[in-house]
Amino acid sequence: MDAERADGVVWRNRALTLFDRVAVPVAVCDVYGRVVLANPAMAAECGATPGQLRGRGVLELFRPQEATQVERIAEALRLRHRSRYQVSVRWRAPGGAERFGELTADPVSDSVDETPALLVMLRVGGECAPAEPEPARVTPVEGRVLALLAGGATTAGAARELGLSKDGVTYHLRRLSVRWHAANRTELVARAYALGVLTPGVWPPEASGGPPR
Repeated sequence: MDAERADGVVWRNRALTLFDRVAVPVAVCDVYGRVVLANPAMAAECGATPGQLRGRGVLELFRPQEATQVERIAEALRLRHRSRYQVSVRWRAPGGAERFGELTADPVSDSVDETPALLVMLRVGGECAPAEPEPARVTPVEGRVLALLAGGATTAGAARELGLSKDGVTYHLRRLSVRWHAANRTELVARAYALGVLTPGVWPPEASGGPPR
C-alpha cells in the first residue's frame, strides 16, 4: 500500500505540473461553479494569480451570454448527467478589452455516485470591436450656432441668421465653451468637429444632427 500511495503522489504531482504548464486556460470547479484550482493561463485571463481565483464563481469571472444555457447545465448536473456542457461567455481582459469565447465544462469524479467536480476549459474567440463613440449631443440651436461660427460668421451675423440677440448667441457660445473646456472660438469649432457635432467635409458647415440634450 505504501508503494501504491507513493506512486499516487508521484502521478498527482506530475498531473499538477502538466496542469500548470498547459497553455489552455483550465480550472477545476466544484459542482456550484466555484474555482477550486486554476492554472496560470486561466488566471492571466482575469488579471490575477491562480490563488486569487480560488473560491470565485467561474460565471462571475466570465459572464454567460445566455441565461438558459446555465439553467440547462444546472438541471443536468442536478440529475447527475455527465455530458460536456458549453457556455458562451464574455469577460474583461486585464488590458481593458472586452473578449468573447466559450467555456466547456466536463463533470469528473472517481465514481458514478460521487458528486462530480467540473473541469472547465476556456476557448478564447477574440476581442469585441470597441463601441463607436456617440457624437456629443447639443441642442438644435447650439448646433446651428456652431455651424455658423465654423463658416466664419460673427456674433452679430449669427444672431441675424438665427433671429437671436447678440447676447443670446454669446450665451450659447459661453455654455458650449464651459461644457467642452474650450479656451476660444477656434478651439470650440475644433472640438465640435472632433466630437462629431459638425459634419466633416461639408461646406457650408452643418451640424450632424441627433437627439437634443
